[in-house]
Order: sequence, then C-alpha cells, then structure tokens
Amino acid sequence: MIKKVVIAAAGQGTRMKHLTEDKSKHLIEVLDKPFLAYLLDNLLEAGYNDLIVVTGFRADLMEEFLKKYGYKAKLVNQFEILGPKEKEYGTLCPMKCVRDLVGDDDFLATYGDHIFSVRDLQGFQNLEKDINYIAARIEEHPENYGVLKTEGEHLKEIVEKPKEFIGNLVNCGLYKFTPGIFEKIPCVGLSPRGEYELTDAVSLLAKENKVKVKPIQDYWLDFGRPEDVEKMAELLNRIKK
Repeated sequence: MIKKVVIAAAGQGTRMKHLTEDKSKHLIEVLDKPFLAYLLDNLLEAGYNDLIVVTGFRADLMEEFLKKYGYKAKLVNQFEILGPKEKEYGTLCPMKCVRDLVGDDDFLATYGDHIFSVRDLQGFQNLEKDINYIAARIEEHPENYGVLKTEGEHLKEIVEKPKEFIGNLVNCGLYKFTPGIFEKIPCVGLSPRGEYELTDAVSLLAKENKVKVKPIQDYWLDFGRPEDVEKMAELLNRIKK
C-alpha cells in the first residue's frame, strides 16, 4: 500500500487575480473551508496518511492552515531550498525538494490546486511496483492541456498544448511514481517557457516504457481561475446530493 503523497503547493496562483493578493490559491475558501482541505480530506480517506506539502509563497499561512484544521503533514519550503521563483521554478521543482523524505518507496504526487474523488485516488493503490502511472481523461478541448500519446496502456510522450489535434486524452496531474523519477531530474533542462517541467521527466521515463496511463472514473477540477471557485462549489454540492 502506498502511504506517501507529495503535494505541490508552492505557487501563488496569479491567474486567480485579486483572490491571491495575500494568500496562495490553495487557501482560497470554497463554501466553508480552503480548497486544499478538500484534497487533503480525500487523500486521507483514500488511505494516504504520510503527507508531504511543498510550500513557497506565504508558507506561513500554509503552516497556520494545517494547524487550524488539524492536518499532520511534513512541510517543505521550496523557496528556502532552491531559492525564489525568479531563480528556479516549474512543476519539477517540488520533486527536487523531497528526495530524502520519499526514500525508496513508491509514492503519489499531485498539485494542491487539483481535486479528485476518493475512488480515483484509491485506484492508484496496489499498482505495478516498478511502473509509473499518470492519470488521464478525455477532454473536448485537448489543446488547453498536456495531451498524452499512447501505445496500448503505455505512455509514449506528453505534448503540451498542441496547436494541431493529436488526440484528446489529457494529463490530469495525478501520478504514481517510483523512485526512478528522481534519476531523471538532472536530465531535464529548461522548457520553452523557461521552467523545469515535471512532464519532461515523465516523458523521459515513458521513452523507457516505464509509464502507464490510468483513466480517472469520476471528477477532476484544476482550480486556477476566479470562475473555478463557483465551479468547485457546484461540484461539492453535486457530490453531497
């Protein structure tokens, strides 16, 4: 059983505009509590009780949040380890900060601004030990996402926001990693947008036939824009019914 999960929550979330002037988007309240609380609750219910939260922007507020709601998690400050985002930034950076905490175990990794059902999170338990997995689902507008090129159940490549249609199976930002992910970190250079991308490391593993695709069954929300506050509230109300 996998117990460890790395949650990337270092960014501010500037696309949320005024909502993140004084806190990160992970702590924006939806209905009666911060967004991140819903993800943590689902992770705990799914059996992941070794939480590693990678913080950065307003790390003090993240610490206060965990204490207020009684979550037990290891906090890692990305900016203290790697420097400010102007020096080094991107979705691969949290992986650079947790190698010693993860050790030799397989682990789950996701972002603090994503939400998944308990059932889909549980689905990432008891998978093949030496294989990495990436969550995926069909989207009507794949050009807005990282599109997965596959061969059977194996991932072959991730193409970020393709301008031409190459498929509609997209990356949902939920992974089951083996420690092999850490071996690829030194091989990843800056992306065209000047960041270190986790998907580039995943694509390197895919070239070695070490990544399989696992479709999610229920819901997924990427909490990134002001209108997503209402979308999240609607999702929560729908689940409650």
